[in-house]
Amino acid sequence: MLTDRELEILLVDLESELVERKQALSDPDRIRQAICAYANDLPGHQRPGVIFVGARDDGTCANLDITDDLLLRLAQMRDDGAIQPFPSLTVNRRVLHGCTLAVVEVQPSAAPPVRYS
Repeated sequence: MLTDRELEILLVDLESELVERKQALSDPDRIRQAICAYANDLPGHQRPGVIFVGARDDGTCANLDITDDLLLRLAQMRDDGAIQPFPSLTVNRRVLHGCTLAVVEVQPSAAPPVRYS
């Protein structure tokens, strides 16, 4: 798991291929696509990809209420059957730069390809 400091750097790094920012969970398919992409690790980063839910594209806080239900819905994307084989990911509530976010860390798969739908 990445440290708060590592996550804070990624949150504001607008050029990173390892980061996706979403203001809300309004488009779960896009989040599943990002999970799949990070699990496949086509660029060969060999580092986790991170999805910040509750952050704007510029890394600022979207002030989203990070509820237990939201965290559960994100965690269930791992094994709801839409992504095969199951990716290795963690979902946590983290406070970064004073903003509460849902942070999804996706580890590169040891056995790609990982497919969505």
